[in-house]
Amino acid sequence: MSFSRSTSPLPLPANFQRDCFSAATKRWKYLRRVFKFDQMDFEFALWQMIYLFVAPQKVYRNFQYRKQTKSQFARDDPAFLVLFSLCLFVTSVVFAIVSRLTFLQFVNFLLYAIFVDCILAGLIIATIFWYILNKYFRVNEDQDVEWGFAFDVHLNAFLPPLIILNFCQLFFYNGLISHEWFISRFIGNTFWLIGVCYYIYITFLGYGSLQILQRTNLLLVPLPLMLLFYILTLIGGINITHFLMQFYRDRVLIAS
Repeated sequence: MSFSRSTSPLPLPANFQRDCFSAATKRWKYLRRVFKFDQMDFEFALWQMIYLFVAPQKVYRNFQYRKQTKSQFARDDPAFLVLFSLCLFVTSVVFAIVSRLTFLQFVNFLLYAIFVDCILAGLIIATIFWYILNKYFRVNEDQDVEWGFAFDVHLNAFLPPLIILNFCQLFFYNGLISHEWFISRFIGNTFWLIGVCYYIYITFLGYGSLQILQRTNLLLVPLPLMLLFYILTLIGGINITHFLMQFYRDRVLIAS
């Protein structure tokens, strides 16, 4: 016995729905849930954060499931963003302690970290990827990369470097990395190499999971360039961590 889809009491799968929400409607629904903590799945968001370190490809399988069930790749639950903001706050506290910042200087650094280093940089990077991939990498002109998904990919890729560089690395800074020894710049620069490689690889996995894109392996091209730059900094005596710590301190002091 066969049944017509029109007589089924079940809703249509997202892939077959005719009246899907617009991008603006999806963004509004997402932002409206930011302060509704009881509606957020923090356990699943924490699972995603952990697996971004150990098996990031599994995180993007969930994006595929969301596309099949909700007709969008981008997250519709702001729980990940809330936990990400908490990580940003904790790492900023660690930086302030290591750098011996005053409370006002800490507030300035936190505002810079949130609105400049994370949000502004994320908006720029996500927009660049969204434009270039839709223009040059699409297989099917009828489908495109969602901007919200591009921003999610940036947040996914940004989390491991944030924890590695702004948390784990700082515990070694004053006692070891801040000196002029070779081992100091080797450890500091290695932290940065790992962090940047994480960002590139997770970004590649994110866009590589989309079947509407081709040649996404080109996103891995910066990896050997980063390795070459890493070797040159060791030979040239450049301590990347020390240089950037001084840059962030100066930026905070100027703002204060």
